[in-house]
Amino acid sequence: MARESVKRNRRYIVWFVLLGLVWLLCSGTAWAGPLSDRLQAFPNWTDKPSTRPPIGDLVYPDWLAGTWEMTSTLVDTAAPLAPDIETPGFQSNQSLLNEPITCEVRFEPRMTSYTRSYLLRPRLAHEEIVADRAFNGLNLAKAYLGEEAVKKVVVDDKNPNRQLTMLADYRMLESTVTGRAIEQPSDTDFITTEFFQQLFRGGNKPYFNEVETTTAYHQVDDNHVTADQITAVYLSPQEPNYFDAGNRPVALYRYQLDLTAINTPI
Repeated sequence: MARESVKRNRRYIVWFVLLGLVWLLCSGTAWAGPLSDRLQAFPNWTDKPSTRPPIGDLVYPDWLAGTWEMTSTLVDTAAPLAPDIETPGFQSNQSLLNEPITCEVRFEPRMTSYTRSYLLRPRLAHEEIVADRAFNGLNLAKAYLGEEAVKKVVVDDKNPNRQLTMLADYRMLESTVTGRAIEQPSDTDFITTEFFQQLFRGGNKPYFNEVETTTAYHQVDDNHVTADQITAVYLSPQEPNYFDAGNRPVALYRYQLDLTAINTPI
């Protein structure tokens, strides 16, 4: 039963890493560098990139404001440590290649933790564009798992980097962002990396996982955004080959994202 529980939990990993879109892009300015090189090096990833602990909510560029139809398509996969080490779900996930998944996502202006100081210093008051994570996460989960498979998605009121997904089979997926980095090559391009810890509850035994999502977003025009997204899965400490794998990913998934505006950006 324990083995079946872990197996079932693994089915949720691929759909959840797609949710990286709703967690990525934060404020700050940088120039092309290590993240650009990392994307170019795919699939030869041998270590984790340098990141910093997340502070506050994630701020998106203004050109992502609004509601979009997002299509995510898995276009390539790699198992860098195979055949010695390979995740059990890797082979079954090959069936998802070139199968587009479409749902609505939304980005909207809100007061973030960086701007709430307006209560003391009014001149600092302003809104920033952030993802509606509950809306986006629920839509994507339903698109991937089915309408009846997901009950709700909740974002922690005290920590915007923590999200809970309630599943129909009395299981729960908790995700917490632990590291983040960005680069800004131009006004219409963002490259981001984010690490998050996943915890699956509800089976005989909780299952832990660490996932990295590195994404290069490009604004084509006011109504069209594209992205190249790579998700790396790292072994859980529960896995027997955990120390052999070290900081090397055991599975890589490359997606093409396409966002088309449904309404005029806010």
